Amino acid sequence: MQTRPLVLITGASRGIGAATARLAAAQGWDVAINYARDEAAAEAVADAVRAAGRRALTLCADVAHEGQVRAMFATLDRRLQEDGTRLAGLVNNAGVVDVAARVDEMSGARLQRMFAVNVFGTMLCAREAVRRMSTQHGGSGGSIVNLSSVAARLGAPGQYVDYAAAKGAVDVFTLGLAREVAAEGVRVNAVRPGVIDTEIHASGGQPERAQRLAPSLPMLRPGRADEVAQAIVWLLSDAASYTSGAVLDVGGAR
Repeated sequence: MQTRPLVLITGASRGIGAATARLAAAQGWDVAINYARDEAAAEAVADAVRAAGRRALTLCADVAHEGQVRAMFATLDRRLQEDGTRLAGLVNNAGVVDVAARVDEMSGARLQRMFAVNVFGTMLCAREAVRRMSTQHGGSGGSIVNLSSVAARLGAPGQYVDYAAAKGAVDVFTLGLAREVAAEGVRVNAVRPGVIDTEIHASGGQPERAQRLAPSLPMLRPGRADEVAQAIVWLLSDAASYTSGAVLDVGGAR
């Protein structure tokens, strides 16, 4: 029986992750939807994937916790074996911001959380994916796409330098891992969104931020989640078969 390719998308219950799940399904992927808290939202995304004729499953895990990441991939292994599906893609989308603050106002707890989710979560999930995709581990290859941010280029002074620094770490991790596994059938790239109109701004205490910044943006508008999803799904696809180690800005020239 021929196996079907599946992509695991972390933080896929909303925003860019949800848009990526829907687009991936439309382009022929089965989708595993990771979420940390909002089960109902994750199930709604799964319903959209199934409506597109693809298989979907939801996986609850906080990617900042290694034990939960291990458990999520173990569950995925069981489901893939049952369904005749193989893990062929990973989108490390789960991420957090915090309220605007200067570095000299940031607590240690804030910094720990920022890096635990945005950096360590990305690295832990990538580690588990490589163990399943790499030809060195008996896999059939695959594609990993990490979510960075244009903030990594700008530094985000007076807002969230910690977030920008975490995304800078994601950029460097992407380059290093891409070179490490290039001969093992695994491609690794990153997408760097600019100001995108999603719910993440509300979690940082600025729900109106995307629209407020619109006049200062080169295109005079924020981006949409589906516009970022287009770049992610292209990087996952065979159309990007010789693209690895790339960090692609989807920032509207910001």
